[in-house]
Amino acid sequence: MLDIKVIRDELEAVRAGAALKRIEVDLDRLVAVDDRRRSLIRAVEDAKAEQRRRSKALGKLSPEERAQEVAALGELKASIQTEEGSLQAVLDEFEALMLQVPNLPAAEVPPGADDGDNVELRRVGEPPHFDFEARDHVDLGRSLRMIDIERGVKLSGTRFYVLRGAGALLHRAVLAFAFDQMVSKGFEPMEVPVLVRDPAMFGTAYFPGGEEQAYRLDKDQLNLVGTAEVPLTSFRSEEILDLEELPLRMVAQSACFRREAGAAGKDTRGLYRIHQFQKVEQVVVMRADEEASRVEHDAIVANAEDIMQRLELPYRVVNVCGGDLGQPQVQKFDIETWMPSRGGYGETHSASRFHDFQSRRLNLRYRDEDGKLRFCHTLNNTVAASPRILIPLIENYQQADGSVRVPAVLRPYMGGLEVIEPPAG
Repeated sequence: MLDIKVIRDELEAVRAGAALKRIEVDLDRLVAVDDRRRSLIRAVEDAKAEQRRRSKALGKLSPEERAQEVAALGELKASIQTEEGSLQAVLDEFEALMLQVPNLPAAEVPPGADDGDNVELRRVGEPPHFDFEARDHVDLGRSLRMIDIERGVKLSGTRFYVLRGAGALLHRAVLAFAFDQMVSKGFEPMEVPVLVRDPAMFGTAYFPGGEEQAYRLDKDQLNLVGTAEVPLTSFRSEEILDLEELPLRMVAQSACFRREAGAAGKDTRGLYRIHQFQKVEQVVVMRADEEASRVEHDAIVANAEDIMQRLELPYRVVNVCGGDLGQPQVQKFDIETWMPSRGGYGETHSASRFHDFQSRRLNLRYRDEDGKLRFCHTLNNTVAASPRILIPLIENYQQADGSVRVPAVLRPYMGGLEVIEPPAG
C-alpha cells in the first residue's frame, strides 16, 4: 500500500494515477477518515496520560478526596473505552480504504483502457511462414497424442486438460530448462508452498480484489496461489533484512491455480486460459532505490527474453497501459509470443515492479547505511509458464507431415528427441 503521508502530500497525483488505472477509490473519504483517526488517537492518548497522572496522585489525597477521584477515574476509564471503540471502527474503515488505493504509476505508463492499448516496444524474431495449412496446438496435440482435453474435462471440468507422452515431456523440459537458466544466473532456487494464509495474499495485493480468481480452502483458511510470487515475496515478511543481504534474487517452480472468473467464453479452446498450470517465477527483493529498481526491472525482462531467444520463438515486448496495469504495479512489461492459431501475439510473461507497495503490506524492511529502517522494493517476472508456452512451441515448430520439431535447447531434457511424431499404432 502507499504511505498515507504520500497520499496526503501528493493527493492529486494519486487521484490521477487511480484514474489512469481506471480504479475507483474515494480518496476524499480516506483523508476525512484519516483526520478522524488522528484526532481520536490524540484524544485517547491524552486521556490515558491524564488517567495515569491522576492515578499516581491518589496517594496524596485525603480519604474523602480519594473516593471522589476514584469515582471520577472510573468515569474517565469508561470514556476512554468508548473512545477506543470509536477509534477501532475508524481504524477498520481506514485500513479498508488504504487497501483500495492503487500504486502510483510511472510517468512512462501509457494511457489506455485494456491490453489493446498496450504499446509495443520491440519485436524479436520473425513469425514462421508455412507452405502448408498450419494446424493449431489442439489438433496437433491430439494427433501426436500429446494433449487430451476431453478426458481432462471428464476428470475435472472445463478448462482442465491432460498432457501425455511427448506433451508431458515437453512441458517438463521447458520448465526445467527455464529453471536451470535462472539458477545459472545466480538466482536462489526455492521450493515453496502453493497453499498460503491470507496475510500473504493481502501482502502481495492479490486480496482484496482478487478473491474471485483464487481457489480457497475455507475449512483450513488457506488459498491456492496463482503464482509463486506470493510465497516468494512473502518469504521474509515481518522481518528486518541486513543491507548486505540485498538484493534477494529467488526463483521457484510451482503449481498455480486460477479460477479465471469473468472469462466465460473467452479463449475456451485449448491451453491458453486454464485453471491449473506450472510456472517458473523470478522474484527480486531489493533496497529502496528508484533507479536501481528500473535497472533490475530491465534485467528480469532480459532474463525472460533470453529464454525466448534460446527457444527461438518470435515475440514482442509491450509497455502495459494504465487500464491493464493493475492496482499494485508501478510499471509492467509483458512479453507476448507469436501464436499462429491466434494470428497474433499472446501474453506469456509479465514483469512488474512495485516499489514498496507490497513490502509495506508485508512489513518487509531493511536497515540502510545510516541504520534507518526502510521498506524494500519488490519485483517479479515469469520465466516460463506451461502449458501456455506449449502453444507457440507446438505451433511454430510444426512441420508439413504433422510432426513437431523440438527446439535444440530442449533436446537434452527430452533424451535427445529431435522430432515429435505420431505414435505408432
